[in-house]
Amino acid sequence: MRAIRNENLREEIYHQELENGINLFYFPKKGFTKKYAIFTANYGSTDNMFIPLGEREPVELPEGIAHFLEHKLFEEPDEDLFQKFSSQGAYVNAYTNFNQTSYLFYSTDNFYKNLELLVKFVQSPYLTDENIEKEKGIIAQEIQMYQDNPKWVVFFNTLKAMYQRHSVRTDIAGTVDSIYKITREDLETAYTTFYNPGNMVLFVVGDLDKDEILRTVEKAGKEYPTALEEVERIVHDEPDEILLKSVEERMMTSKPLFNIGVKDIQLGLKGKDAIKKDIVTNIILDMLFTNSSEFYNELYNEGLVDSSFGAYFTGKRTYGHSLIAGQSDSPQEVYNRIISMFRRPDRYITREAFQRIKKKEIGGFLTGFNSIEFIANNLTDLYFQDFLLIDYLDVLNEITFEDITERFKSHFVEDRSVISIIWPKIESDNN
Repeated sequence: MRAIRNENLREEIYHQELENGINLFYFPKKGFTKKYAIFTANYGSTDNMFIPLGEREPVELPEGIAHFLEHKLFEEPDEDLFQKFSSQGAYVNAYTNFNQTSYLFYSTDNFYKNLELLVKFVQSPYLTDENIEKEKGIIAQEIQMYQDNPKWVVFFNTLKAMYQRHSVRTDIAGTVDSIYKITREDLETAYTTFYNPGNMVLFVVGDLDKDEILRTVEKAGKEYPTALEEVERIVHDEPDEILLKSVEERMMTSKPLFNIGVKDIQLGLKGKDAIKKDIVTNIILDMLFTNSSEFYNELYNEGLVDSSFGAYFTGKRTYGHSLIAGQSDSPQEVYNRIISMFRRPDRYITREAFQRIKKKEIGGFLTGFNSIEFIANNLTDLYFQDFLLIDYLDVLNEITFEDITERFKSHFVEDRSVISIIWPKIESDNN
């Protein structure tokens, strides 16, 4: 395996592309008892339109199919995979988000046996018409549970207000109607296309033998086909303009919830440029909305927000947004104050605040290397943005105050901002 080293961080990662195209990375952490593996397909809920592997014409599959496929991969005809991992001393899980589907486990013992099991079950889906129909009812209940969750609804209402056509506005699990349209053929098409080795990455983190890792993965992955083609995804053209300025709804909640979204239009970036934009934007949000910031404390002392108030930025090649969230008896007033601050930020966007938050970010990043989960999950997320985690500190160190002010002016504008509010149900709503 080839070593990739960052001298500033004094860390290294090993990489090997297997014959069938799987990219395998090993991040050594000497002295750590916990070991972690995460096997990820570059396939999320937004990837519903694409050209299937080996074909020429695009298809559009039902919403929620990536999440549905994640559920089905854990099913085997004659064994319970969760019980199998547990019997070997491992905790196993999986998740689907907008951009990826990941299967992971961690253990202290029997790591190589569990690693072999992970690779094998991900490459051998057990799909029948009967078990697919059964799963639809299970996922329908899951969808309903989220539709009854005010925090989930206020979030997706924000996305639906910001985005006009992009599939990020659709719930990751799809809708009850969409999942009942899913067929075995749909799942097989999605699996063949997105779970091809060239579209996957495997990260292993811990105090392990890199040669034994390589042998285990090569042996377990030998049944994978050699299919290295890049998936051709079809993405709707998304206008710069938002769809709706505000969305309001009533649900069972003790206090009004709000999300304020700011739509990003600086898209199409990858590698260092994408990561720099992410870091700069999140530094700005920390300068404004963490409990150490002057603006946050003004709102807090006036009783407009509480400790639930916070913000973050998420950005991918085809979409991006800042999200400011919390609960307040006067969410519209919070929005008005934030918009006023966008127009005159000089009191809050200062060199002193920038230096303080930048030092905090550097410290938080370095502390993260004490966590196996932090390393593994961030390795995966950054990899699909054409960037390696060990180079993150270099980009963070390069950021200047001028980067902050330039990004603030281009991104934090009223015209691309929306507010979503969930108000508590009133007694008459239940009658």
